[in-house]
Order: sequence, then structure tokens, then C-alpha cells
Amino acid sequence: MTDTREMHSFPFEDGHGHLAYRDTGRGLPLVLLHAGFFDHRMWDDQVAALAAHYRVITPDARGHGDSSNADRPFRPTDDVAALLRHLGVGPAVLIGVSMGASTAVDTALEHPELVRALVVSGAGTSEPEWRDPWVAEVRAAEAEALAAGDIEGWIDAFLRFAAGPHRTLDDVRPEVVARLREMARRTISKHTADEKDWLVPVSDTWARAASITVPVLSINGALDSTDHLGMAERLVRTVADGRITTIEDTGHFPSMERPDAFAAELLPFLRTLTPEASSPSR
Repeated sequence: MTDTREMHSFPFEDGHGHLAYRDTGRGLPLVLLHAGFFDHRMWDDQVAALAAHYRVITPDARGHGDSSNADRPFRPTDDVAALLRHLGVGPAVLIGVSMGASTAVDTALEHPELVRALVVSGAGTSEPEWRDPWVAEVRAAEAEALAAGDIEGWIDAFLRFAAGPHRTLDDVRPEVVARLREMARRTISKHTADEKDWLVPVSDTWARAASITVPVLSINGALDSTDHLGMAERLVRTVADGRITTIEDTGHFPSMERPDAFAAELLPFLRTLTPEASSPSR
């Protein structure tokens, strides 16, 4: 559970709305970026342990959680950069799951001076390529539910990613499913069916990924879709310094399903970063 004393916000640079974030701990700054339709709370299992050694910053992306909705064009990577500049920290380690992983990669491309290393899960770049028939089936079920105005049906379809193609949600711990469901319901309730999508994509990310020179660790659920696993593998093959590992018995959100196993992969990687970068940032 988030300590409300650790929650803060700052106004968007365009003056329209605010970005909410949690900030706790001291040391090398880690920015934990959540998956789409969720919020900073998906990292609750990691924050306490990480904050014992690092400064841990967990924002709500624009249009998610406690952050304002967009009303004009924006790029999530620019919001992350604005947050780091607002706090006066960096370069930071960006740790992201799914959409958050894509934003982390975008930030390494667009604002490389702010990035010390990347840890990504369940994604490649912000230009996904969908080939897996199972993913197509899930996405079709999501679209059908939205077209019918069936929010709960959309959430049911969307959460199939938590299980992956080899399981059902009954195979995922009930408390994890309940947390995912509550976050997704909260975020989608912030939006309307006729709301304009103001998101501006970052272009040519796959073509530019080879320019990423900071260390990249990809931690993935072994039971995730072949699309997500394939994009993660492609990313680590493309960057200059990439490595990859999988966590057994988990789908698209290994950091929530097996937080201890996720931390066991993450912490040794963080310890490989230079001592100079680990000096207190505040």
C-alpha cells in the first residue's frame, strides 16, 4: 500500500493537468513505469525492498491513476523526462513493464542523457508487431466488448494477458487478478468512448534501437505470448549491451506474480552499475 506522504505531483510542462508520482528512498534513482491501464501500485511489491538502497520513483502515466488525462498531443517519454528534470535527478535506471517498458526504451532514444540503464519486461520497443493468433483473439475480444460498451467484458478480455496463452486467470493468484482488475477499472473509468487519443508515437524505434548503448536487462514471464517474448528477444539482440532472462510460471506481469523471483533477477543487475551512479541523488 502506498504511503500518501510519498505521493506528489507536478504540473505538465504544457500547463494542462499534472503528473502524479510516488517518491521514496535515497541513492541511484530508479523510475518504475507501469503497464497500460494500470498505475504505480503495480510496483508495490518491489518498492519497499528497493527503497532500502535506491531512490524509487513510480509515476502514474498521463491518463492513468492519479495523473490528469491528456487534452492535447503528448509523448509519454517526454513526461518521464519532465519528471526527472523536475526532480533534478538523473541519469536514472528506467524499469518498465509492457507499456512502461516501451516508454523506457523511447526515453533511451529521445532523452539518452537521462538514462543510466534499462530493465524491461514483456515488450520490445513502442512499435509492437502482432503475429500470434492468440494475441489477435484477445485484441478482438477487447474491441468487441468496447464496441458494446461492456467495460467489465473489456477488463475480462484485457486481463487474459496476465495469464498468457497457456493458462486461464484461474491459474493466477486471485489477489494478483483482483489488483489488476481494480487498477484497470479505475483507469478506464477516467475515459469516455468518444475521447480523442492524443498520444504521439515515437518513430523508427526498431531502426534506432541499435544506438542504445546503456545496459539493458529484459525480464520476462515464461508463459507470456510469443509476440511479447519475441519482441523482448529482438530488443536485447539489437542493443549494444543486452541480456535476457525468464521467470517460470508467470505471464505478462512477472513482477506481480512472483515479485521475489523478479527481484532476484533485478537486484544483481542494479549492483553491476557503477558506484559513482549510486551516490545519493537528494
